[in-house]
Amino acid sequence: MKKRIIIVGGGFAGLSLVKGLANQNVSVLLIDRNNFHTFQPLLYQTAIGGIEPTNIVYPFRRIFRNKKNIQFKMAEVYGVDIASSYLNTSIGDLDYDYLVIATGSINNFFGLDPIKSRFSSLKTINDALDIRYKLMHNLELVVNTKDEEIKEQIVNIAVVGGGAAGIEIAGAITEMKKTVLPKDFPEFNFERMKISLFESSDRLIKTMSVKSSEAALRGLEEIGVIVNLNTRVKDFDKQTVFTEAGHQFQCSTVIWTAGVKGALLSGFSDDVFVTADRLKVNEFNQIIGQQNIFAIGDIAAKVDEDNKFGLPMMAPVAVQQGELLVKNIVNHMENKKMTPFRYKDKGTMATIGRNKAVVDLPKLHFNGRFAWFVWMFVHLMSLVGFRNKLITFINWSINYINYDRPINAIIGRSEKRDKS
Repeated sequence: MKKRIIIVGGGFAGLSLVKGLANQNVSVLLIDRNNFHTFQPLLYQTAIGGIEPTNIVYPFRRIFRNKKNIQFKMAEVYGVDIASSYLNTSIGDLDYDYLVIATGSINNFFGLDPIKSRFSSLKTINDALDIRYKLMHNLELVVNTKDEEIKEQIVNIAVVGGGAAGIEIAGAITEMKKTVLPKDFPEFNFERMKISLFESSDRLIKTMSVKSSEAALRGLEEIGVIVNLNTRVKDFDKQTVFTEAGHQFQCSTVIWTAGVKGALLSGFSDDVFVTADRLKVNEFNQIIGQQNIFAIGDIAAKVDEDNKFGLPMMAPVAVQQGELLVKNIVNHMENKKMTPFRYKDKGTMATIGRNKAVVDLPKLHFNGRFAWFVWMFVHLMSLVGFRNKLITFINWSINYINYDRPINAIIGRSEKRDKS
């Protein structure tokens, strides 16, 4: 009888693993709360109307068509019964021979959880659409507001977190206010609209080189983003952002990109967790103390002298872990020696805006227009499905030529942030 492998989570790590197991003599079950894979690096593009949601999501069932050994179930996973080898889910208890936890990450609000509903997150496709809705709703509101004193508060935007997601959304909105929004809202002076980025550390995108961090800072300031380094946000009352240093910024929208932590499942003992709620794994990505339970992606942390908090929570790490785990699970089943995971850093990149990006390769760092085209090509080729690649390329080409995008339709709304 074929061994049954259950994979929890269809992000970069889980999807990479499932694809690799498609031609193996095993039975694979992928479980995810959504029925599609999301290309998260381009969520900010959906938030500003550069890409439609359907261009960065792809249904699992379409990905695995004609793969007879792969099944997909849309369900919530609550926890693991390790002793009985059962996974507790919303569709019942499921038994497994091998279990792979690839649940990814959730937002880390660093003690501000009581007010997290006031922030606009950027982790899911619904989050991106929610930001898109709020941006356009506030612009329609401001042109109908007669009270001049509150207009800036309505349209001003704060971005918390100076990582790749933070600088990308801040740069994109700032460019949009210069080139796109004045065409649709000529009655408002967009010089009054301010985008302010808050980063608690001393530099932006700390996962990249100092050279790239400095280039990103220059690029953001050149296009008009107000960058606040060494500044920690301590409160937001829907009208004002308050920092620990006493600084205040009037705005009605705060986009939170400040950090993430592991998306936990119950059933594991406290001693297998490390910083940021990640599961401690060995060099083969086995959860410490387990033989047939693995963790890959953001949820997994291999702690050693070189990585005291585990490897960075990034897509390339997740993909490489998934690819290697295919071989290691097969070897484990055949009682063969497994291969230790070694991350191969092929480079990191982030975009700041039109013709502005930073790229770190193992032995080379560059920025500017060429870096921007490299960023576009890599992200375009990483999308799932030829149709998504083609439509995204067409949309980007049109937007690049005419400095425009059809963002201003107000469609859909999540009510969760109406409650604080």
